[in-house]
Amino acid sequence: MTFTIFTGGNTGAWNILSIAPVIGESLVPASRLAIAPSAALGDASATPWQLRGVTSHVRYVERAEKNALTSVQAGLGRPEATHAALIPIRKSDAWWELTQEERRKIFEDKSHHIAASLKYLPAIARQLYHCRDLGEPFDFLTWFEYAPEHATMFEDLVGVLRATDEWTYVEREVDIRLERAA
Repeated sequence: MTFTIFTGGNTGAWNILSIAPVIGESLVPASRLAIAPSAALGDASATPWQLRGVTSHVRYVERAEKNALTSVQAGLGRPEATHAALIPIRKSDAWWELTQEERRKIFEDKSHHIAASLKYLPAIARQLYHCRDLGEPFDFLTWFEYAPEHATMFEDLVGVLRATDEWTYVEREVDIRLERAA
């Protein structure tokens, strides 16, 4: 497990192009995004916002799905992937009251989250950070990186995922678009 801090402020390797609420309250404006391990945690009061998350094992997947994802996913930090999106998400209590098996049925059997996402890999690299158990305002921080020529593909991916049964359980989502600073 690796803790990561996403800090909106005036410094960082990513220029924030937009911060838009999709569902619920937005985040306050910031011009840059810094990403650092939790060991580098600075003074949160000096920045508009900080979001913390932890990478963990993959959930809701079966072995064949995990193998398929692993075989085609790209790593983060590719030089050509100069565009990114940070999408913090909080799901409803109704989602968390479901059993693991019930969430899996909605996640993949009904929504086809993994199957639908596979066609966008490796063009779009992604990492999920869990934050529900950290006392954060979101349950997940979803991070995506892609080359500018894949921006339309990314919009398609986000549209597909937001149209699923799974997304009916989202009660707060903020869409933050970024470009790597020169």
